Amino acid sequence: MPAGVPWSTYLKMFTASLLSMCAGAQVVHRYYQPNLTIPEIPPKPGELKTELLGLKKTQHEPQITQQ
Repeated sequence: MPAGVPWSTYLKMFTASLLSMCAGAQVVHRYYQPNLTIPEIPPKPGELKTELLGLKKTQHEPQITQQ
């Protein structure tokens, strides 16, 4: 084992870290309560709350220069 750690100690630390990660993910999931519903009709641009309202997509025509 790495660093001379016995298997029993390694497995205890692995189990504790795995349970800790799962518990942390559950706490964050319950705190933020994400909206997991899937709409049947995709929203139009600008309707999503996750979009930045200050930034708007600008369409620029490519400039073609002739020499």
